[in-house]
Amino acid sequence: KMSIKDRDMFANINRKPGLQIWTINKMRMTPVPTKAFGNFFEGDCYIILNISKNMGVGESIDIHYWIGQSSSQDEQGSAALYVMQLDEYLGGSPVQYREAQGSESPKFRSYFKNGLIYKKGGVASGFNHVDTNVYNIVRLLHVKGRKHVSAAEVEVSWNSFNNGDVFLLDLGKTIIQWNGPECDRREKLKAVLLAQDIRDRERGGRADVVVVEGAREKETPELVQMMADVLGKRPSQLKKAVSDDKHDQEQNNSVRLYHVYDNAGNVVIQEVAIQPLTQDLLSSADCYILDNSGSNVMVWKGKKASKDERQEAMKRALNYIKTKNYPSSTSVEVMSEGGESAMFKHMFKNWREKGQITGLGNTHNVGKIAKVEQVKFDVMELHAHPEMAAKQHLVDDGSGEVKVWRIENLELAEVQPNMHGQFYGGDCYLVLYTYRVSNREQYILYMWQGRHATKDEITACAYQAVAVDNMYNGAPVQVRVVMGKEPRHFLAIFKGKLIIFEGGTGRAGAVSPNTTANLFQVRGTSELNTKAIEVPARASCLNSNDVFLLRTPQKCYLWYGKGCSGDERMTATEMSDRLFRQYKEVVMEGQEPAEFWIALGGKAPYASDKRLERENPLHSPRLFECSNQTGRFRMTEVYSFDQSDLDEEDVMLLDTWEEIFLWVGKFANETETKESWNSARDYLKTHPAGRDPDTTIIFVKQGNEPLTFTGWFNAWDPFKWNENIHNKFKCVQILNKGIDTTDFGGYSAPGGPTSTFPMYRPHGGMMSPKPTTPTSPFKGTYSPAGSSGMSVDAKLLINVPASELPEGVDPSQREDYLSDEDFENLLGVSRPEFLGMPQWRQIDMKKKAGLF
Repeated sequence: KMSIKDRDMFANINRKPGLQIWTINKMRMTPVPTKAFGNFFEGDCYIILNISKNMGVGESIDIHYWIGQSSSQDEQGSAALYVMQLDEYLGGSPVQYREAQGSESPKFRSYFKNGLIYKKGGVASGFNHVDTNVYNIVRLLHVKGRKHVSAAEVEVSWNSFNNGDVFLLDLGKTIIQWNGPECDRREKLKAVLLAQDIRDRERGGRADVVVVEGAREKETPELVQMMADVLGKRPSQLKKAVSDDKHDQEQNNSVRLYHVYDNAGNVVIQEVAIQPLTQDLLSSADCYILDNSGSNVMVWKGKKASKDERQEAMKRALNYIKTKNYPSSTSVEVMSEGGESAMFKHMFKNWREKGQITGLGNTHNVGKIAKVEQVKFDVMELHAHPEMAAKQHLVDDGSGEVKVWRIENLELAEVQPNMHGQFYGGDCYLVLYTYRVSNREQYILYMWQGRHATKDEITACAYQAVAVDNMYNGAPVQVRVVMGKEPRHFLAIFKGKLIIFEGGTGRAGAVSPNTTANLFQVRGTSELNTKAIEVPARASCLNSNDVFLLRTPQKCYLWYGKGCSGDERMTATEMSDRLFRQYKEVVMEGQEPAEFWIALGGKAPYASDKRLERENPLHSPRLFECSNQTGRFRMTEVYSFDQSDLDEEDVMLLDTWEEIFLWVGKFANETETKESWNSARDYLKTHPAGRDPDTTIIFVKQGNEPLTFTGWFNAWDPFKWNENIHNKFKCVQILNKGIDTTDFGGYSAPGGPTSTFPMYRPHGGMMSPKPTTPTSPFKGTYSPAGSSGMSVDAKLLINVPASELPEGVDPSQREDYLSDEDFENLLGVSRPEFLGMPQWRQIDMKKKAGLF
């Protein structure tokens, strides 16, 4: 039972969105100051509370308890107890996570953008978390990670170093970053941001961050000597690089659900089902364990489960991990009914919330009685409220310019405007939509794939899409559309004239199949959301909730089901008038003439029960990084994401459930871009919830994001990429020249305060004036007149053998000696833009300019 003291302590908890951290000190919760966030003593346990607002309404509450590798069993027990009490105090709605040092979940790491620092010792040993402006410090931090960085305190000795990682030698007033010869550019950049964060938060901005390149230590002799004074003489050979990749143990290939219950004092864990799981498997009176292929374990507590069962949930999960011989660091989540995490919901097919509102613009299967309430809205509001555009899946009202091509003989054949909106299942089409935002033209390129098109035509469609994309300098957003799964905006651009024929082709001179009748199901309440799709001409395909159009050689019948609305009837009538000139006879359900049933091959049972509502699944969007940085293509989830998580060197996948977005950064490599399409399809095929493999996939390039994408991000900034080049350029200067970051007017790492103290450089003599060598992670050092202080005529640098270059010019860094004007004329970009590019791209540009 919770003590009065504990209740008083919990009463001081801030219920506003944000992060709060406590450590366990003498078996009590002690608050950790904000400036110490991200620092964790290995001998301690911590409790982390994060409250965040959801997209739309409501909030998410997450409680993590972090276990240091040297913490005592008593401390771990106290932390677990306090988490349970805190969960109870907050109404049982939080999701609980168990975090082991070195194996923290991506969600946990997302709270600490600049990285985690593991410190030796603990509160009990008398160490303070952070003492600002204390300089009598000597410690060595081993930095690992490309996306999520962690730094552990290690022995202050050369024995701790290896050739593949970054190390920070923290001497109080000076922080020396030593870059291993084999570590990559991203690791170095992340380490710089971590070093700056230490400087800003722990030293109040009064410290120098300087860099030593392990492969070129001779260029910074003063800094190397400073390291030797602390570490002793450097050995001739350091340890070999160690891979950052953790080889996953052999795991199951499926998601399994287990029922956990007590039987005469014995805990029984019984398998209930294997993926795909359905929500009705969960009973409010019980507790369950969901095993996510061995990668993490989730516990669900029903509202009516006994108090003992609910309190024992975490303990039972840990026992389950032991039984399965999973690593002790396996991630554990515990949640209550009604407070499920986004990942948990994603494991189930068609998850529903209680009191869930009806959705918008869904596709429906023929024969199923399913309706969607259509909500009217002001399209002008979309640009003012991008989140509305994202949820409505509309960038505008479809009033822009439309061009349509059909794939004929693997080439593009333009479709005449009077045929726009007619799509045949034996064809593939490209639809280019042009609209304006803030006087700038934007483009969406739809690739529509007919169900009966050949593989060659589908391949040609993708190939021709690339050609059209190139015609518009890569600006179009590319959208793959599978027949019958058209997104809402696709419907809007054809203004109620979209009709989809099951087979055949729209090519000139093509002979249509000789059929006695064609039946079309018409859905929609306005020209923004209406389409007609051909279904088998059989009575069993009718649906009481819809309008159907039956075309025979003699006449057309408009069949009104009893459950359709006046708007649906009007919209269907207008569509039929546009498409078919024949006489149309209106037929009410139950009053059909004999000829109607004869045309359908006779009467047959069809879906005629009372109207049912189909709800739109409520799923939070999920963002994944797609990268082959480690040599293997992999997808890593990014939690609590914002715009800054979109990495310009990677491909990102945004899953909004109804649509999949592939966002391609400017500097993503070719392999990642090509693999991303396949990965998106594999992601859908292997999704534990049994997702529709034909879900719309939208291809977006950096700088050309539509509202339907940006609306999923809070406070989207269209000018952010320009700032990124500027900030990255500053970090590049640090890495290339070994200079300290205080030269840049108080520039700080994200998350750290900007220093406003007087800038000074006590170690100014240690700055290397020499140009970098080819092993530098960034090709090129910014220097208006070259690093040596001289500018060289471009003619003496372009395509000139190294032996004939002017004296003092580094053959591998010829661009450093160009004037700014020659630099931009030859390379086509400014120096800051060039420095922000990946190494492979810089080399390619230098080769083309004759500078390599």
